Amino acid sequence: MLKINSIKIVLFIFTTVMFISCQSKKQTDIGALQIDSTAVLIPPKEVAKKFESVKISKNIKVASYFQFMDSVVSKYDTLVPYALSEHLLVRNNPWIIDTLANTDYYRVMARDSFVYDQKQMIVLPKGSELMLPDSITACRILEDFLATQIDVNIPEYKLRIYQDSVLLETFPVRVGQYRERYLKFGDRVTDLRTKTGKGTIVRHEKHPDFYNPVNGKRFYVTRRDDGKTTMMPQIPWIETEINNIRNGQMIHPTTNPKTLGKAYSNGCIGLGEGDAWRVYYYAPLGTKLKIRYDLKTYDEGMVISVLRDVYHLTDD
Repeated sequence: MLKINSIKIVLFIFTTVMFISCQSKKQTDIGALQIDSTAVLIPPKEVAKKFESVKISKNIKVASYFQFMDSVVSKYDTLVPYALSEHLLVRNNPWIIDTLANTDYYRVMARDSFVYDQKQMIVLPKGSELMLPDSITACRILEDFLATQIDVNIPEYKLRIYQDSVLLETFPVRVGQYRERYLKFGDRVTDLRTKTGKGTIVRHEKHPDFYNPVNGKRFYVTRRDDGKTTMMPQIPWIETEINNIRNGQMIHPTTNPKTLGKAYSNGCIGLGEGDAWRVYYYAPLGTKLKIRYDLKTYDEGMVISVLRDVYHLTDD
């Protein structure tokens, strides 16, 4: 115990000296976690010394995935000289993102498998390992988070993820409809157009409940584009704050990808299920966000296309 404590002290001093800028930045809120102490772990040997792996002793399904990840963070956060979080841990184990993305109903159907309840799919198999990042890697990932921005161009129906000026990912989305409609939530007639502006990611809903915004009734199943009915999947919803206002505008998955590339939603930004998992892990709390309405697209400073004015903003 004395040897491990001595190692931790040396690591802490080294990290403080070598990564002082990263350590100050880590104070940014990158995710408050709810802890479930019932998750089953096999602790790695001398984790503080070697920053090795967390071995998984039983199959973890989507339904218990977040509870398990939160328990890992709770257990090992005090053993590493940086702020451990779910987002940091998963970004150090990118295979997890691929596994979660592959729970997408339509990807599974493409493999000739039908899944009624996505929450029962195994995403962390027994015997697999989660690698804890060393201090240098953790610092780099934390700095990447701070340099990340989500960019949405409404008439283009595209969501992009940038790190500094480098484009990392592009996803098709659906946006709000061009009309007003009475919504039970709010009890008023609401402009359904997706709102533009600059802001941040302010909340993650990891266990969303589903309600019809028009009549307020809760639902549990969804009718897919292929006509089949399934349970609603468990995929995080991302709440945005635009121009310092939380207006309930979410970034979340849709179970009907035929609506992507259309003005179809009640104001939210919709993604395919697999893409929604990827966006979530690039969007810890505090991530910068820009939602714009640009009809012209450019390449090397030249206009290459003019998009349809879906919201008729240029009409006389």
